Amino acid sequence: MKKTFPLAVEGKNPERLLEATKHEIRKYIKRERRRTLPQGVDFWDFDCRFGATPDTAQSAHAAELTPLIDTLVKEGGTQFYVEILAKHGHRKPREQGETAAD
Repeated sequence: MKKTFPLAVEGKNPERLLEATKHEIRKYIKRERRRTLPQGVDFWDFDCRFGATPDTAQSAHAAELTPLIDTLVKEGGTQFYVEILAKHGHRKPREQGETAAD
């Protein structure tokens, strides 16, 4: 997904528009995670970029997207660009003596 979302559309409530864009991003990530994993892949990981425009977009973690959107809105931004690309994720083996946190 590579898309620029406007935050001010005539005739639409800005708060509802903001929630709709967040929902669309969450829905896309969930849909990508449901895809069948190829052989030898542990999970779907994501390369994300976020910014006011495609030229100013910087790398971000998928979990940071919603707080970044909220920050941009508080600063008075009128649009934002988001790029989410799925990639293969591989788990790293635990080292000796490391235990799982309960």
